[in-house]
Amino acid sequence: MHSKNTILVAAIVSLGQGASLAAFADAPVSASQVVQALEDTFGVHPGQRRNHVKGTCALGEFIGNPEIARYSRSALFTGKPVPVVARFSVAGGNPNAPDTAKSARGMALEFQLPQGHLQHMTMINTPVFGAASPKTFFDLTVATRPDPKTGKPDPEKIKAFKASHPDNSEQAKFLETHNPPMSYANSAYFGIHTFKFISQDNKTTLVRWQFVPQDGEKRLSDEELKSAAPNFLEPALIRRTQRGPVRWDMVVTIGEPGDSEDNPTLAWPQERRQIKAGVLTISAAMSQKGAKCEPINYDPLVMSDGIAPTNDPILLFRSPSYAVSAGKRLSGQ
Repeated sequence: MHSKNTILVAAIVSLGQGASLAAFADAPVSASQVVQALEDTFGVHPGQRRNHVKGTCALGEFIGNPEIARYSRSALFTGKPVPVVARFSVAGGNPNAPDTAKSARGMALEFQLPQGHLQHMTMINTPVFGAASPKTFFDLTVATRPDPKTGKPDPEKIKAFKASHPDNSEQAKFLETHNPPMSYANSAYFGIHTFKFISQDNKTTLVRWQFVPQDGEKRLSDEELKSAAPNFLEPALIRRTQRGPVRWDMVVTIGEPGDSEDNPTLAWPQERRQIKAGVLTISAAMSQKGAKCEPINYDPLVMSDGIAPTNDPILLFRSPSYAVSAGKRLSGQ
């Protein structure tokens, strides 16, 4: 495990009985505190992830577009096949979350580059994220904690969270107005953050990326949402790969001056230039227990030469928080 993934030790924040979320709006939050909040909200499931716990493994390859080499010297874009270990998932820490939930779906990719180098991409199927700072994510996790008396989140706490955290509104609106995908294979996945492509001559280009399904985007209808089984996503992906390879186009958006570099809740203008950067092919899918994706910590700061992070506080926070979660689950906690 990378040295930057050293498990952080920090005190756990206690909001107290009836405490206001707004009172803590500017308080700092640590990776350990966020993981603890996830455990308090969803429970502890030993040996499993603390977020996006419900998932499916997959295997395939990526062939990059050599024309992208003008922007990035990454070995992803040589035009040669790169093995990929993928994981598709449902957001949240509940391993029994229904696949009909109006929550995010995830796609995590580990590209296995020559000479043992790795590139990770950890994405979700909403165009923007629901927090501009780690504190917003923490507060949302606390606000949605089930009330012991009802077993459901307290509507007043959620109302207070929404009123005090406008940076959550765009993702929440997207999830409310878009039904979940009918298959992992029929969903686009967004990198959410802004990254840097670095060329051979050290020129930096700001980019965002997404993976667009060649099968087309298809969502459950309102009627299908009511009747769909709670665990349809994994068998649907397995059946689809048995019929033949599933493919996504990697599309890179080129940033312009003034585009947000460090706020994943803000979308870039739709008229920005887009370039097809390669094709991801998934050839097999399987249950995650004992499969190749299960032990992988899909840290998004694991990057190949030619791709670099920006100062997005959410992006930079994901690495230590993933490390805390990985450290716990890999030790059987």
